[in-house]
Amino acid sequence: MDIFKKTLSLLIFSFLSLLMAQGTLADTQPIDASKVDTQAEIKYAPKKGELATPNPDLKIDSVNEKFAEKYPRQYDSWKSTNKSTAADSAIEQDPRMIVLWGGYAFAKDYNKPRGHYYAITDVRNILRTGAPTDANTGPQPMACWTCKGPDVPRLIAEWGEEGYFTGKWAKAGAEVVNSIGCADCHDTGSKDFADGKPALRIARPHVLRALEAIDKPFEQSDRTDQRAAVCANCHVEYYFDKTNANNVVFPWYKGVDVDSMEKYYDEIGFKDWEHSLSKAPMLKTQHPDFETWSMGTHGKNGVTCIDCHMPKVQGEDGKVYTNHQIGNPFDAFESTCAKCHDQSKQTLKQTVANHKKDIKEVMIKLEDQLVSAHFEAKAAWDAGATQDEMKDALQAIRHAQWRWDYSAASHGGHMHAPDVMLKVIASGLDRAADARRELAIILSRHEVKQPIDYPDISSAEKAWKVMGIDIEKERQAKDEFIKTIVPEWNKEAKAKGLLINDEPPVK
Repeated sequence: MDIFKKTLSLLIFSFLSLLMAQGTLADTQPIDASKVDTQAEIKYAPKKGELATPNPDLKIDSVNEKFAEKYPRQYDSWKSTNKSTAADSAIEQDPRMIVLWGGYAFAKDYNKPRGHYYAITDVRNILRTGAPTDANTGPQPMACWTCKGPDVPRLIAEWGEEGYFTGKWAKAGAEVVNSIGCADCHDTGSKDFADGKPALRIARPHVLRALEAIDKPFEQSDRTDQRAAVCANCHVEYYFDKTNANNVVFPWYKGVDVDSMEKYYDEIGFKDWEHSLSKAPMLKTQHPDFETWSMGTHGKNGVTCIDCHMPKVQGEDGKVYTNHQIGNPFDAFESTCAKCHDQSKQTLKQTVANHKKDIKEVMIKLEDQLVSAHFEAKAAWDAGATQDEMKDALQAIRHAQWRWDYSAASHGGHMHAPDVMLKVIASGLDRAADARRELAIILSRHEVKQPIDYPDISSAEKAWKVMGIDIEKERQAKDEFIKTIVPEWNKEAKAKGLLINDEPPVK
């Protein structure tokens, strides 16, 4: 174990050296979102009665298509995110995840991210949302829509937060139909927007509260911070507050780094689910991109998501506009990376690829340790272990997997903050070792032969079987839902004027 820790330390040191040797970044005012002002006014999640009430003065036109004529370049580039068509299954490529998420819907289906154009399609099609037959059935709450498009802030303004978040996901099937677009980031009804200005706005109250918590109130922030904050509408870690209205909360009240968020979760006694094998109280990380970016080289130097993923480009007519085809910065290298770096595109691509490869290697090591720990915990329970015996091991599993998931779910973490990712994974390996050491003692105490027999999970099909998931039944139910329920949602949305010509694609 000591040798492995030393190897990780050397790996982390080498990455830090690489980062220091990279090309010079823009000399702008640093953003340090990991610092929390202890005097900030809002330092807790909203309690019952504190959620935002309906706001009839807030008008949000959620139909993206309505802005195509006035802003054709921006609209056409936004729509071109439909070119990112691949919906690749991450868990079929790495069946360990099926075990790691045992007892949670992510074990059924988890795809790699693709273009914003498909946000509605993907949440409709993913097995995790089930196959509801009416507004009151299905496994997921309303909060599962919250990042998917501008209909969400429209509904929050109309219904209030409690009215929006209460109920099942299917309740808004005919209401949330426009994919992530214009009114998610812009005040589309303002004079500034009509005059061609950005008119950036955050219309989701829970995001405004979170920015207050890290002393970055949106209205008082400069343009750099605002440009980053609009992406924090969605690209963040969050949880559903079951003690309130199942509303979305960002766990930033102690900071945005992995340790601070973990401490917050531990102090409020929160868990997303109990693992079906180990019975550990688990945390499911979402996609803490804003958090990792803020702690990385780009975030600290004021280089925002917009600079790299939505650069200014020149059209054929010579006019400059913001490219809304959000994607890989290397696809527009001269307008993104080359603005600050003097290395060649190939050199920088290779550097990033190396970061990704090395992080993936240690991440898989952590996955292997966690899979073993979950099965060992089950063996301990089966042998008669008590809750008191198991509590330290289960807490260590919780902390170790939180760190793995924080790293795995952070889109582009290998680019945004590879040093942070390596430190997080290294600490996760330490906690996994703690868990397995505790479990070895418990198994010995209960006279369980070690090593235990670990099931074969070498393919997704084998892993689903081991975890008791009837994947074909899930798929058949989803197919029927898409064939019968979704067309009715689209029909109703068109009757309400929420869709004009284009429906969300079927696949």
